[in-house]
Amino acid sequence: MSLDLNQIYAARATLQGISQVTPTLRDDVLSKEWGVNLYLKAECLQKSGSFKLRGAYVKIKGLTAREAARGVIAASAGNHAQGVALAAQLRGIRAVIVMPIFAPLTKVMATRAYGAEVILYGQSFDDAAAHAQTLALERGYVMVHAFNDFAVMAGQGTAGLELLEAVPELNTLVVPIGGGGLVSSMTTAIKALKPDVRVIGVQAVGCSSVIPSLEQGHPIQVSAAQTIADGIAVKRPGDLTLPIIRELVDDVLEVTDDEIARAIVHCSLSSKLVVEGAGAAGLAALMAGKVALEPGENVATILCGGNIDGNLLSRVIEQVMTRQGRYILLRLTIVDRPGALAPLLERISETQANVMDIFHQRAAWLAPLGKVGVELLLEVRNAEHGLEVVSNLSSAGYGVERVEQGHWPE
Repeated sequence: MSLDLNQIYAARATLQGISQVTPTLRDDVLSKEWGVNLYLKAECLQKSGSFKLRGAYVKIKGLTAREAARGVIAASAGNHAQGVALAAQLRGIRAVIVMPIFAPLTKVMATRAYGAEVILYGQSFDDAAAHAQTLALERGYVMVHAFNDFAVMAGQGTAGLELLEAVPELNTLVVPIGGGGLVSSMTTAIKALKPDVRVIGVQAVGCSSVIPSLEQGHPIQVSAAQTIADGIAVKRPGDLTLPIIRELVDDVLEVTDDEIARAIVHCSLSSKLVVEGAGAAGLAALMAGKVALEPGENVATILCGGNIDGNLLSRVIEQVMTRQGRYILLRLTIVDRPGALAPLLERISETQANVMDIFHQRAAWLAPLGKVGVELLLEVRNAEHGLEVVSNLSSAGYGVERVEQGHWPE
């Protein structure tokens, strides 16, 4: 058995009235900057927050009555968990989900909210998958694999049909890769209808198993799974997906967490979309200049998930703004007496910088007797404005040290 266009069309009929036809939005900012037409398939707006509902529902809908009575089990870092839980709820059957211990709390709670039993086990998706397989054998559950299943892949491929209908003149597609289900199924659908479309797959540097697997000619399991893109932190690609990637996908690239963070922030501030790390990986590769584009080219990427933890999103935005010079950290000293802080703050006010945090330091800094060390976290308009603030304080007689973002031990 293999995956073909007819299976994907059949899956689309199964999903009628279940999954949403998510919007494909033109990114006007980057399109103008790059001289291309860039489109974002906003699967982050899908029910359950990612494309995973598509494949999970097709698989669960196709179960026999006897299989459905046994209940289903799945392993997931979060998105497949919610897709399976929702699909099982829609069919009225039991769902058990095994998630890594460090799965984002928002994804754990959302999965439970759909009525599934959640078991936390292992350090990665692969650990959770092995435990889920054990429980399936012990208790008779039907396994709903996140990507290594043709029914699941057929459902995921329906996103490719929608994208090509929205952008019929598509030239290049960039797709995040975890286990390979989405990229292999979307590529199968799109290249069957438009063979000249170039497809680029993207993995996170912190968990990149597809490139060595393609080099070795069979699935390879990597040792690490350390990335903010937890949705694609899969240590081993699928036995079913890798041959399709080898045959149809034109190239596979890697992106760093810093590059992913930039893409998350761009989606939030420019496109007004909340996107998780895995969902932003394709856009990250484009923003990092890792995909060569021709002027006027029609290029698209799929924002495949939006289930990001609120605390992580806040940290990502803060770090990216720091790297872009929007936040600056200054150190200086003032006389240790009442009222000495007021002139400093007045001077900062004149520069129209915004004080985010202020800290007094004495013993920790070994500040001179009679002086107080002050740390200021300021929000500024841009890097040039930050330089103006420092210059203004220096001209007022303050000895200012600007603290640059440092390198921490790995």
